[in-house]
Amino acid sequence: MPHRIEGRQRWAALAVLCLGVLMIVLDTTIVNVALPSIKADLGFSETALVWVVNAYMLTFGGFLLLGGRLGDLFGHRRLFLAGITVFTLASLACGVAPSQGLLIAARAAQGLGGAVVSAVSLSLIMNLFTEPGERAKAMGVYGFVCAGGGSIGVLLGGVLTSSLSWHWIFLVNLPIGVAVYALCVMLLPGGKAQGAGGRLDVAGALTVTSSLMLAVYAIVNGNEVGWASAQSLGMLGAAAVLMALFLVIESRVADPLMPLSLFKLRNVAVSNVAGVLWAAAMFAWFFISALYMQRVLNFTPMQVGLAFLPANIIMALFSLGLSAKLVMRFGIRRPLAGGLLVATAGLALFARAPVDGTMLADVVPGMVLLGLGAGVAFNPMLLAAMSDVAPSESGLASGVVNTSFMMGGAVGLAVLASLADARTHALTAAGNTLPVALSGGYQLAFVVGAGFALVAGLLGALLLRPGVQAGVGQGPAAMH
Repeated sequence: MPHRIEGRQRWAALAVLCLGVLMIVLDTTIVNVALPSIKADLGFSETALVWVVNAYMLTFGGFLLLGGRLGDLFGHRRLFLAGITVFTLASLACGVAPSQGLLIAARAAQGLGGAVVSAVSLSLIMNLFTEPGERAKAMGVYGFVCAGGGSIGVLLGGVLTSSLSWHWIFLVNLPIGVAVYALCVMLLPGGKAQGAGGRLDVAGALTVTSSLMLAVYAIVNGNEVGWASAQSLGMLGAAAVLMALFLVIESRVADPLMPLSLFKLRNVAVSNVAGVLWAAAMFAWFFISALYMQRVLNFTPMQVGLAFLPANIIMALFSLGLSAKLVMRFGIRRPLAGGLLVATAGLALFARAPVDGTMLADVVPGMVLLGLGAGVAFNPMLLAAMSDVAPSESGLASGVVNTSFMMGGAVGLAVLASLADARTHALTAAGNTLPVALSGGYQLAFVVGAGFALVAGLLGALLLRPGVQAGVGQGPAAMH
């Protein structure tokens, strides 16, 4: 729905929407620092503890597409408020959870609420800002929240866990969730949903949600049960069959959950493929570098959080206007490709990963390049994924691009973690010390991550349509 609010109120609304999104993004990483405390307090085994993270990823990845489509049918504002409500109540349940089962169930509910918020927030922002220059600035702010939120989560998780307790990484969401809900009610007017009158494609929703959840489940358990195990292969096979069935359904129903014509739009198709590869590279940067700093360099959680600050500061500077100026000056193709190639250089620096590395010599240079690359590339990538789409399908396009990032990150992390683990075991078996073996495993993961970023950058350079209008045009008119 086009929101008829002007001037400062639109930017205030953007700030509130981004605060809601930041709360969701933080929760993907803030838990990692607190896992040892949660394990000790609730008596988790190593195997069961993984589900504190995986339960969230499972429902988050599974419900993104459905959340976006429901926003188109019933109103983006209504779904955003519903998602914030579910997420906030689930955070309360997590914070007071007395048992393993309740914590894992509440984390799954958090993922469901987070999926809905993430799927419709991008649509709300695109509909608030229709003028090209303002839209580019708004998307820059959104891009910073998405790209920088994860590393902020590590720092905040360290502060809350060390100064208070693990419960507060969840309870801190309560006042934020209440404030976001109240301010959205005040700032975002209601309106008729752009896709109102259409029907929900129930068969499509069931098949694609089941497919995504099976795929995420298989991926997050792959390292534990083995990638060649009957469980992993069976689940991935079932996910592939369900996805094929989903595509058949979408080609035949009158009101498809995901019109396949969407991928005939070149920028939508290219940006989603690049998004999958870029998310895999981002996860290599974020998770593998955090492991390297903790397990090889023996940094504390607080030091790890501080190590990400240069990247966060650089991304913040780009989100506050530099990225928008680049898009208005050069269009989307050159900033996207250039940013990804700079990020490739940052990952290549990390691929050195020396055992006796230091913060200034071996961590900060890579962080600076990665912050610069993410700051430049994220905005044009989101614009490319959204701008050729009609308003009635903006929630769907938002769900698709978020699903691409989520699945790319999950698959990328699983692949990179497996490669690092295999390399580490091989080096240990050859008689190397644990730090040397771990460093060798992380080096391989960074090299492959750099490869992902490089391919994404080349796709953007060679296949995206150039020009400012391709990136910041309004709706389907930008296609012509």
